[in-house]
Amino acid sequence: MAAQGRKNVHGKTGVRFKAAYTKQKHENQLRTLVTDLIVHDRITVTSGMVKELKSLADHMVTLGKRGDLHARRQAAAVLRSEEALNKLFGELAKSFEKRNGGYTRALKAGVRVGDNAQKVIVEFVK
Repeated sequence: MAAQGRKNVHGKTGVRFKAAYTKQKHENQLRTLVTDLIVHDRITVTSGMVKELKSLADHMVTLGKRGDLHARRQAAAVLRSEEALNKLFGELAKSFEKRNGGYTRALKAGVRVGDNAQKVIVEFVK
């Protein structure tokens, strides 16, 4: 029989009831996705990530349009590569300078074969 007292400790019964998916993992996944979106201009994700991904990507483009040192450092805290940072403050900032928001779009792309999850293509509006 399992111990009833302390949870999440190593011992006779091992680690029990440990959350497999934490907030840190979710935030790191979003950072990676927005970096890939900036580098590749288009990515495919599941429908659960779309709303937050679009919001973060639009915020990154807004920082890129501002273009000052503080905005660059804020974006560098989120993005994972220097390549993405340079593309954001160079190419993307210039292409969206006349646009006020709505920098990304989401298009449904069917379902994934393995688990029937809804796939969505997220891309920058050009």
